Amino acid sequence: MKTFLTVIVASLSCLASGAEKPNVLMICVDDLKPLLHCYGAPTIKSPHIDRLAARGVLFERAFCNQAVCAPSRNALLTGLRPSTMGIYDLPTNFRKAVPDAVTVAQHFRKHGYRTEAMGKIMHVGHGNQEDAASWTVPHWRPKGGGYQLPESAEKKPAAKGADVRGAATECADVPDNAYGDGMIADEAVARLRAAKQQPGQPWFIAVGFLKPHLPFVAPKKYWDLYERSKFPLPALKTPPIGAPEFAPGTWGELRKYSDIPEVGPLDDAKSRLLIHGYHASTSFMDAQLGRVLDALDQCGFAKNTIIVFWGDHGWHLGDHGMWCKHTNYEQAARIPFIVVAPGVAKPGAKTGALAETVDIYPTLCELAGLPVPQGLDGASFVKALKNPSVTTKEAVFHVYPRGGMMGRAVRTERYRLVEWKEIGAPSDTAVLELYDYQADPDETKNLADDKKQIVAQLRAILAKQPEAKPQVSADGRPAKKSKTSKSKQDRSAMFDKRDKDKDGKLTREEFLTGQPDPDEAPKRFPSFDKNKDGFLSREEFIKGGKP
Repeated sequence: MKTFLTVIVASLSCLASGAEKPNVLMICVDDLKPLLHCYGAPTIKSPHIDRLAARGVLFERAFCNQAVCAPSRNALLTGLRPSTMGIYDLPTNFRKAVPDAVTVAQHFRKHGYRTEAMGKIMHVGHGNQEDAASWTVPHWRPKGGGYQLPESAEKKPAAKGADVRGAATECADVPDNAYGDGMIADEAVARLRAAKQQPGQPWFIAVGFLKPHLPFVAPKKYWDLYERSKFPLPALKTPPIGAPEFAPGTWGELRKYSDIPEVGPLDDAKSRLLIHGYHASTSFMDAQLGRVLDALDQCGFAKNTIIVFWGDHGWHLGDHGMWCKHTNYEQAARIPFIVVAPGVAKPGAKTGALAETVDIYPTLCELAGLPVPQGLDGASFVKALKNPSVTTKEAVFHVYPRGGMMGRAVRTERYRLVEWKEIGAPSDTAVLELYDYQADPDETKNLADDKKQIVAQLRAILAKQPEAKPQVSADGRPAKKSKTSKSKQDRSAMFDKRDKDKDGKLTREEFLTGQPDPDEAPKRFPSFDKNKDGFLSREEFIKGGKP
């Protein structure tokens, strides 16, 4: 009996009979929100993601651990939340905080897997780099694959040192592999075919698609799938009532593009162009995924391959008057997430079980029959793959820093509480946000003052989590608080430079444009605005809130 049970357990854990180890195909997508047909969005054309969902389990309540690329990807690879590592920015490599961390790919490599990666897996750029220890062969990136039209690459004039980019969108009549994602799909197909020539060698292949990250560039045939005039504009164009003024994003990432205004909202035409571009870029990426899935099937790997399809975070598409990610709100924190596990996961199922990015590492270990390393922040959700109706955990957690404070969020099936305070500060100094996704799925109102009992319950859950660590500096130590330069400044000249329409007052957008500390600046505006009229006079700006 004991031998029989051992064989059964081994069969389940390895997803295949005998001692054959399952392969792992990890698909990472940049800036993809759950705007997909399989998630109930009828307008989007995403047939290949949809067919992947038909093969596995779709998670309806999956969330990133921070809505920005590098920290989110750190969480995926290390199984550690940003608040555990103390990394919330793009430049800091995760090994500055946890030099001895063993990534999920590294762990599989140590257990006999050939590990390969192509495209965007870790965040590369801004001083950050890939992780050589994770991969059997060097990580592969496409060469070129950016703008295809010369006019798209033209940049607007900018001050010295400013980060300016070309157009936010491009529609070019070019083949798929003129752009980066087409090249990445080419490489992934080649790697799968090469793996077929090495039977008996288990593999872990990570494929990182770049779109729909800005700029929204895609071949014309994907733009032609949609009629721009039929895209509805966001109905909600303001932040939640009662939300802290610093909580909404300033969407500075988008404003760096040459055809986006430096201040003020977008007009309807530009909004529809961006919405169109996001859809076209998503459909373009979807087609590249289809090519990879076709190769997987043609090579005979489908029956013994775990597939993880994961978006690194969501994206504000004009809702609440916001664009990009960089918030703690639902549109930025919720992600698309599908897991295919032959022999374990129920094909075509959907689950409401809560999942967060750090849960992927221990889940893959359990599915592959590997030991789970100690100290991971996440927990396996294999039981939800076997039975989509079960509950996995009471809450998931994510963070976003803003204005010198850390926004620590706890998300349950119904509610999200965000606790804003300085790291290490007493809990009674916190500013709170509470949203009820059953009664108010669009986050129209902060309910923290109305539902004290719910706030208390959620704060008790959050209190069980360790305090967030301060941001780690380049040398691996906690960074010192940055102080804005107090050198003499001609604030009158600064006012004139910001007053774009020369009406003698600054809007919030004019004030925030070009600030050297975009996360701190939103907090200063209300303190400068002494008469609370929503504008800054020259005197208010020059005095900076001082008497």
